[in-house]
Amino acid sequence: MRHDPARRDFLRLVGVAVPASMVLCACGGRDTGAHGQANAFFAPEEMDFIRAATGRLIPKDALGPGADEAGVPEFLDLQLAGPYGRAERWYMKGPWPRGSNSQGYQLRYTPAQIYRQAIAGIDKHCQAHYRQPFAKLKADQQDEVLHALEDGNVKLGDLHSKTFLDLLWQNTQEGFLADPAYGGNRDFAGWKLIGFPGPRYNYVREIGQYGKPYQQPFVSLIGRAPTAAMAHAAGAA
Repeated sequence: MRHDPARRDFLRLVGVAVPASMVLCACGGRDTGAHGQANAFFAPEEMDFIRAATGRLIPKDALGPGADEAGVPEFLDLQLAGPYGRAERWYMKGPWPRGSNSQGYQLRYTPAQIYRQAIAGIDKHCQAHYRQPFAKLKADQQDEVLHALEDGNVKLGDLHSKTFLDLLWQNTQEGFLADPAYGGNRDFAGWKLIGFPGPRYNYVREIGQYGKPYQQPFVSLIGRAPTAAMAHAAGAA
């Protein structure tokens, strides 16, 4: 995370498995975000933080769009408004002793609760140290705050700041590389970066063409123009 090229190289060289539990769901109340779109989960000021933070984690550069341009904030908004945000498919009963990283998720909070508590705490930290919320800081100041989160130096109540940063980084990667049907990876930005053409049902003609570039257009689970398909579905609803 401390070197921008390394963050890009990680996304270019490896894929990230998106949990099967992350089912698209745009439910709950809606607020209008900075881009004029209705938010399913985030309040406008929370969405401002998400756009700024994910934009620093995966910035726009010569290799392609960053997280904001690729729709990662919208992906997070939809996921946190749905079953993933409510941890509906997770075991969430106690006890909650501090476990090891190898034991998986050990917190009493749902992802939605973590985001809400953390964003409020981070903006409070920024107001105290910079007299502005995170979204209005300069890029180098935002990086300072992200490094402080990584080092565990931002107080977020009983939530460890690195725990939130790890979750945000994981979800940002998922939004950048998940099928566009889930709201992120807009215009196949993430797949173009790593060279994945999408979940085609048939590669029979190409099986023996070793070393030859694959020329077929990118395709989503919902077609070659997932953004248009989603907009049509939303209009019909």
